[in-house]
Amino acid sequence: MARVASAVANTGESMSDSAVRSPGKAWLRRYRPVQSPRLRLVCLPYAGGSAAAYRGWAALLPHDVELLAVQYPGRQDRLAEPCVDDLPRMADLVTGALQGELGCEVAVFGHSMGAAIAYEVALRLEILHGVQVAHVFVSANAAPNRRPTRQLHRAPDDELVTEMSRLGAADMWLLADEDIRQLVLPAFRSDLRLIETYRHRPGALVSAPMTVYAGAADADVEVDAVAAWREFTAGPSELRVFSGGHFFLHEDTEELVRDVMARLRPQGAV
Repeated sequence: MARVASAVANTGESMSDSAVRSPGKAWLRRYRPVQSPRLRLVCLPYAGGSAAAYRGWAALLPHDVELLAVQYPGRQDRLAEPCVDDLPRMADLVTGALQGELGCEVAVFGHSMGAAIAYEVALRLEILHGVQVAHVFVSANAAPNRRPTRQLHRAPDDELVTEMSRLGAADMWLLADEDIRQLVLPAFRSDLRLIETYRHRPGALVSAPMTVYAGAADADVEVDAVAAWREFTAGPSELRVFSGGHFFLHEDTEELVRDVMARLRPQGAV
């Protein structure tokens, strides 16, 4: 991708100075801190999810790779903060939070909604900061040119719960408790609005290599729609299909992490 300021305008995205100054402490979770890492893997959760979705990944990574799991506002220890329901704004804020973490190679991974955020963060790192992102991983999310028009974020609470169940979300039994539902659903609704109103405007591609992950039994998005993400990088790309559903992220965690790390080995490593 040409790293020029005009490319920013072509994306139609907001990249405010205040976002760049945003502190990273609230946004990033280190479940296994690494001193002087070779690479940092930034992981973006799905709609309604939290950084804890990637907690188990830390123990599966090599000793010289540090996991940075992003914690969105409006959930868990950030419950009192307002949710961010605009994808460009979310990408601005995540990029700002990463400013102190760019002293080594950086790769980004995002699942479902997190895939689109990961892509936009990678764009910002390349355009605004001249960072050569090591790899972009997008998972279980339709590419911007294949995304259906939906308004599920406007649906009643019961429909949101049904949607979460249809996708196979973990811990569905928790939503039987009305108090817990009132804590969880606002973030899920906000995240749905974020992804359903996202409109990518052509004009810039990431230059990083891209791997696209899809679930063969995904009830939400077809493999071909996920595979179309390969049109959004100027670098090499590859598609890997897992046998599971939308949340193969949890069903095939160890195999997924092995595949990610195989693509992030240092040059010459066996």
